[in-house]
Amino acid sequence: MSEQEKTGICKFIENAKNLGCNLCGSYLRDGKPDSDKSRSAIIFNNFFLHIQGVKTHINTLRPTYTWGMGLISLFLLFFTIVSGILLTIYYSPSIESAYTTVKDIKYVVFAGNLTRNIHKWAGEGMIIFVILHMARVLYTSSYKRGREFNWVIGIILLAITFFINFTGYLLPWDQLSYWALVIGANIAKSPNEITDFLGLTQYFDMGSLQKEMLLGGTIPGEATIPRVYFLHIMLLPLIMFIFLGVHFWRIRKDGGLTRPDEFEPKGEEAGLPTKKGGIFPTNKTYGLMELAKGRTPAVDKDIENTVLSWPNLLRAEMAVFFLTFAGILIYSMYMDAPLKELANPLIPENPAKAPWYFLGLQEMVSYSAFMGGIGLPTLALIGLGLIPYLDREPHYMGIWFSNKQGKAVAVQSFIVGVVVLVGLLVATVSYGWFRNWWPDVPQLLITLVNPGTIWVGFMMAYSIWTIKKTNSTRMGAIALFTMFLLSYIILTYVGTELRGPNWDFFWSHDQWPIH
Repeated sequence: MSEQEKTGICKFIENAKNLGCNLCGSYLRDGKPDSDKSRSAIIFNNFFLHIQGVKTHINTLRPTYTWGMGLISLFLLFFTIVSGILLTIYYSPSIESAYTTVKDIKYVVFAGNLTRNIHKWAGEGMIIFVILHMARVLYTSSYKRGREFNWVIGIILLAITFFINFTGYLLPWDQLSYWALVIGANIAKSPNEITDFLGLTQYFDMGSLQKEMLLGGTIPGEATIPRVYFLHIMLLPLIMFIFLGVHFWRIRKDGGLTRPDEFEPKGEEAGLPTKKGGIFPTNKTYGLMELAKGRTPAVDKDIENTVLSWPNLLRAEMAVFFLTFAGILIYSMYMDAPLKELANPLIPENPAKAPWYFLGLQEMVSYSAFMGGIGLPTLALIGLGLIPYLDREPHYMGIWFSNKQGKAVAVQSFIVGVVVLVGLLVATVSYGWFRNWWPDVPQLLITLVNPGTIWVGFMMAYSIWTIKKTNSTRMGAIALFTMFLLSYIILTYVGTELRGPNWDFFWSHDQWPIH
């Protein structure tokens, strides 16, 4: 029967039989991925996959090179978004109903407690893995050769990750949320330490302006939760998605992840289907018609030791995805997100603490709210952002710690940093600070000279000393970042476990008084 002789019903039945093939063909425009060309075309033409290169270097697929930290951070963001969307169905951002709706989610809504746990732990897990991802980038020199700006984008994304988590921490409106908000509001007002001393507060009250913008007034009230909710679900995520898009775009334009200049496959990697030629079987060369000088290379010349992204890279990504999902699901099933009593402005929490990821800052805030909460964090972010621009050595890219010297510098910096920082904390706890010795000390002196500023000054001095000793800016970067990382860990531990009621210091959590 010819095409013209077929009835409409026959054509309909035939089209229905071929529905699966037609759907698949409309999505996979170049056919099923059964050849190198079609596999490459899938990556190149797919809206979601084209952010990745058609081919991937073997070094990128080494688990011990990236440890999947960037992917884990991205997947945790995905789980946070999905669970957050489900939570918005039940949550009501007002003082009257915020706490009760969170209780309903926890105790009444089907799978509500699990969803809330996933949302909280995935969000806070992002902080850990973004920091670890940054550590991998720094220790493998992956911020060099045109990738400097992307490192700065990563610093911005880290800061946004902190603030998104903090705004989410405030939404349940329980005792933990309320008093963490009070701490945050006092930090926002802390520029008054400087303006009061200079006599400028009556003309330009920056601190009070920041506090009122956060709270919608002078104290937490009706306008507070809608503002925090807007920041948490709209403004901060929008900014994050913009910078995240730029971050991935820059990675793609820079040719994917970094790799060593001289790479030799090891072990099973030598058996992967790497190619020296391209995906098209030709040895022709083409002139570029005055667009380039000299003889052109063969068009099928590819980077050595590469494999097709489909399916090699996608398999690795799917493995990381399911491992991340399994990890966050199991953890959320056994660890509940905390929820205390309804917020009560008349009964302060003791100890009143910020979320764990800000407790290192709270340790420094206890001396100076401005320097600990705004000044030093800003200096730290600026210092980290300047690392690629101060370390311009082009070699050792894509290699952990660059060489044996880099490993030695990292270990030495860790040991020296632990000794100095712990010694500074012990001395401060044992003997106090200016306020203990001189009750009427000007606040400006404490703002400028406190354990936090001394520690930051020591880190900078040690980094410069390392550069002078090794004659390498790369070694100075390793020393500075190592001390930054260990200081965040140590100060977080001190604030979490060793600071008890009234922010008093105890050598063990077991020594906290029972009340």
